[in-house]
Amino acid sequence: MASNSKREITMEVVDDLTPGSLVWDSKVTGFCVRCQKRAKSYGLKYRFNGRQRWYIIGKHGAPWTPRSARERAKALLGEIAAGHDPAAVKEDVANTPTLADAAMRFMSEHGVHLAETSSKEYQRLLDKLILPALGQLLITDVNRQDIAKLHHNLREKPFAANRVLAVLSKMLGLCESWGYRPDHSNPCLHVKKYPERARERMLSPEELGQLGEALNRHDGSPYVVAAIKLLMLTGARLSEVLSMRWDQVDMERGEVRLAVHKTARQTGSKTVHLPPPALKVLEDLARVDGNPHVIVGHVKGARLVNLQKPWRAIRADAGLDDVRIHDLRHCFASIAASSGMGLHIIGKMLGHSQPQTTHRYAHLASDPVKAAAAAVAGSIDEAMRRKG
Repeated sequence: MASNSKREITMEVVDDLTPGSLVWDSKVTGFCVRCQKRAKSYGLKYRFNGRQRWYIIGKHGAPWTPRSARERAKALLGEIAAGHDPAAVKEDVANTPTLADAAMRFMSEHGVHLAETSSKEYQRLLDKLILPALGQLLITDVNRQDIAKLHHNLREKPFAANRVLAVLSKMLGLCESWGYRPDHSNPCLHVKKYPERARERMLSPEELGQLGEALNRHDGSPYVVAAIKLLMLTGARLSEVLSMRWDQVDMERGEVRLAVHKTARQTGSKTVHLPPPALKVLEDLARVDGNPHVIVGHVKGARLVNLQKPWRAIRADAGLDDVRIHDLRHCFASIAASSGMGLHIIGKMLGHSQPQTTHRYAHLASDPVKAAAAAVAGSIDEAMRRKG
């Protein structure tokens, strides 16, 4: 077949194409088929605003046949006649980022401002749940149905489902400011969060005793034991205890001053108070030359970065398999509330940036209030019963 000929493009013509051949269709102006090496593809040549343009319809094979490709060429010529350049639209699509592209920018520009633990959690949610489901979609094509479907698929884990929704909402909101999506187009709006049942695991005095005995029996790193005891005795966050440095510790004042912590941007530096039992833990802990960290890790000069594996062993030894590390912080706050301490004071001790976060312990603080009311009423009643 001639390398450049004009005839009706049929299946037979396409089958006979050899590398380097180009056939122009005799029925639709500009419609053609060409063979480059072994690939055969359909295209359209046209002029727009005085410039010659090419549009690749697609490779020969489902869904493109001579007939379907010709119909597509006719439709494209109609768009051109209406003043629309299909090649320009295709270029815009080719330059449109996918959700995976947007996620990379999201973490590089927004993730760096998050606390270390939050940044790692965002990345985990993206890698494990969001990108496998939506990463390949063009950011402009992500719609409410896509978000709702992913959220629904995670319904058995409502906490994870709601965190995924929150990350997507933040990221897609930023996509508007980056010009990736139109304003007010966030598809996460009106996707309702699942109810979350608060998981608050209190430790009884007996269970605290079991945990203390297991810590005393633990034959692993003394820094692991010290970290867990500090969590129990201070109510500090895990990240705060693990990142603690000796130059932040004031043994005389009984406090640790943290400039970097989870709510630093809202509350500024945080003071972790060290009651006598916590001070005793630090006094008994050996300092390592060349390592500034209180909780020393396995790598020279570094801190311990993960407590999960030894914690699982310790809680199993204590018979407390359902207790999470974060429950130790809840336990500290719950005991404080039950002891009659005000929610404002508890919030200060825990470093909460929002009062409503501390309010979860309000039901525990009601008992001391009732006790106080009973004492006042008792005094009044006793006075009224006195004989004149």
